[in-house]
Amino acid sequence: MSKTKDLYTQITGGKYKGKKLLLPSLTTTRSTKSIVKESLFNTIQFDIEGALFVEVFGGSGSMGLEALSRGAKDVYFIERDKKAYDVLCKNSRSLDFDKTHPIIGDSFEEYPKLVKRLEDSAFIYFDPPFDIRDGMEGIYERVLDLVANTPKDIVIEIIIEHMTSLEMPEMIGDFKKRKFKKFGRSALSYYKVE
Repeated sequence: MSKTKDLYTQITGGKYKGKKLLLPSLTTTRSTKSIVKESLFNTIQFDIEGALFVEVFGGSGSMGLEALSRGAKDVYFIERDKKAYDVLCKNSRSLDFDKTHPIIGDSFEEYPKLVKRLEDSAFIYFDPPFDIRDGMEGIYERVLDLVANTPKDIVIEIIIEHMTSLEMPEMIGDFKKRKFKKFGRSALSYYKVE
């Protein structure tokens, strides 16, 4: 009987550089490419030290755990898929469970609750499933609505990973787009308080 091969990614920088992280099934989540991860952390590297980091669509937790490796104070994750959540918890335990806070549930329900209880401002990272996946139509509109309703006093910066073909607005609520970078089919848009 053949055992399915585990999928991994790894931490690319900081305290836990080279540490392997388990990935959930590719049918469940889409892992962020290393080039995207590197670019993001090169952009925020001088501001991540001692900051909070929120990964709204957690998956394996690879972005939040990268933030932790690079000096984030605490990292919060929201993931609704039970298998992905279990992988996220396993990855968190393998690094520093005291500074990682996985939340199981729907991001659209749990995120507004989480931002109300954050005590410090945070980097907030949105990487929703691409809307070309079944059942994900309209997901970007819902994400933009979450961003627009985020209290500006808890935001250092909001980063959205999205399909390159999607034109992101210049302003979302109080947040102005300050940077856009594309990587093939994926892109990052950065927003700060205007």
